[in-house]
Amino acid sequence: MSALQQNVIAINNYSKARTPMTDVALPLVELKQLCKSYGEGSARVSILNDINLSIRAGEFIAIVGFSGSGKTTLISTIAGLISPDSGEVLKQGQAITGPGPDRGVVFQNYSLMPWLTVFENVALAVDAIFKEWSAEQRKAHTEKYVRMVNLGAAMHKLPAELSGGMRQRVNVARALAANPDILLLDEPLSALDALTRGNLQDEILQIWEQEKKTVILITNDVDEAIYMADRVIPLNPGPNATFGPDFKVNLPRPRDRTALNHNQEFKQLRAAITKYLMAIGMEKTQQSETNLRTLPNVRPNTRHDWNQVPSALDSAKKELSSPRYLEFSQLSKIYPTSDGKGTVKVVDGFDLKMKKGEFISIIGHSGCGKSTVLSMTAGLNSVSEGGIILDNREVDSAGPDKGVVFQAPSLFPWLTAYENVALGVEKVYPHATSKQRDEIITYYLTRVGLGDALTKKAVDLSNGMKQRVGIARAFALSPKLLLLDEPFGMLDSLTRWELQEVLMEVWQRTQVTAIVVTHDVDEAILLADRVVMMTNGPNAKIGKIELIDLPRPRTRKALLEHPDYYQYRESILSFLSECDHTH
Repeated sequence: MSALQQNVIAINNYSKARTPMTDVALPLVELKQLCKSYGEGSARVSILNDINLSIRAGEFIAIVGFSGSGKTTLISTIAGLISPDSGEVLKQGQAITGPGPDRGVVFQNYSLMPWLTVFENVALAVDAIFKEWSAEQRKAHTEKYVRMVNLGAAMHKLPAELSGGMRQRVNVARALAANPDILLLDEPLSALDALTRGNLQDEILQIWEQEKKTVILITNDVDEAIYMADRVIPLNPGPNATFGPDFKVNLPRPRDRTALNHNQEFKQLRAAITKYLMAIGMEKTQQSETNLRTLPNVRPNTRHDWNQVPSALDSAKKELSSPRYLEFSQLSKIYPTSDGKGTVKVVDGFDLKMKKGEFISIIGHSGCGKSTVLSMTAGLNSVSEGGIILDNREVDSAGPDKGVVFQAPSLFPWLTAYENVALGVEKVYPHATSKQRDEIITYYLTRVGLGDALTKKAVDLSNGMKQRVGIARAFALSPKLLLLDEPFGMLDSLTRWELQEVLMEVWQRTQVTAIVVTHDVDEAILLADRVVMMTNGPNAKIGKIELIDLPRPRTRKALLEHPDYYQYRESILSFLSECDHTH
């Protein structure tokens, strides 16, 4: 029996020990031997296979899974938007054969009518479902649910005037206003920043308590699932996706995020779910590196010492202890106000020294200037006050000596993965032979798991694959400085974990000086030597710096088991919580 199989069996036993064997209450929803495929003939692909689930009235279920595991197909089947190939979806013993107002659905994308106000978007559902009501009743009902999601002040605004979090609130209000028995949430918060996401989690929980709805939440965030749900159920990756074991959440409500960090049951449950997902992820994504090439002995032209260090892999490791390789000196950024009558200082006196080869995480709430600091460091945004010195030279423009990876990969869609990386390699290795450049490009694309996708056009790649190309391109430049702006924010957990491992592995080999901007506390701790915490904007500055004294190389599994991990987590979460209350 393999270690992977032993791990899954142990996790199954953990789950069964915490899950009741019998359910006294009759289920509100039942899925019985549900199967769904797409395509015809040899192109037919089984998405869901033998899905079985019973949900009690008033229960909050979280289904965790990864991109391509069939989560949206599952939620659409329960909603009655698509029909299964075989099996049944039952509500109170009756087959669901089509959509109905008894099931409110909120998808990840904001499906709002852009020419209608908040009130009018919600009123669409109310007017369609409660036609027998008077106009006054429908108006009062619509306003009730707009206010329930804290949008009373935005009642008459158009979607274009709202933030992403506010638009998602409109979707939630519209779904609730139909007075459904079941609320189906398909990753409704995944595109939001951490603070907005946390606030909306709390609002949904309050509504769930008040309205006594049954909720099925699809999410790729383990912490979100545990914080919100009564049960957490993994959906194993497809094709032929099946449910994993139930994980019962025996944590008292209401739940406090900071208090959970000290709760032993939370830690054990979090570790069990994460290890289970990592185990099935390893099973799905393990691939051979037999075709991994070696790097040629050629140096990029992005360093003034390039002709002295003849290796594309050796990142000039001398002077790694130098404390001032990258220096931010009282860095500030000032923008004119929207009315043009004044100015606002977004970043105010950011002051930091970094050693060569150091990895820094910058974390803080939206609007604290994290990305502004990063864009100034990249030379993409002008500095208003102070300065940035990299390797004894002032940063005053963009260049290939600074590799940048953004949240949305900026690839040329008509070029292949290979050609997108080649654009940068040709720029910084003009003195290399074509064979050497080919070896560099192929090495890094293979290193990030794209050895079989070199000739695929960017337009045909998944978001995770596109981000891998972006990381390969940044490393292939052999930059002095690697800058990552929420590089994994749009990806599901499995892809995010995979790419974090890839990033750490390649960084460990190159020792490039690196900065990552993130909202994710666990990502900040996992990647960094120091976590720099920023206060809320405007006039944002460094509020606290946490030294992460954990051994390298790091893995997520080792991190969860390290005795100091939750202390670091507590320190950062407490800082972010204090900043949250300053508004």
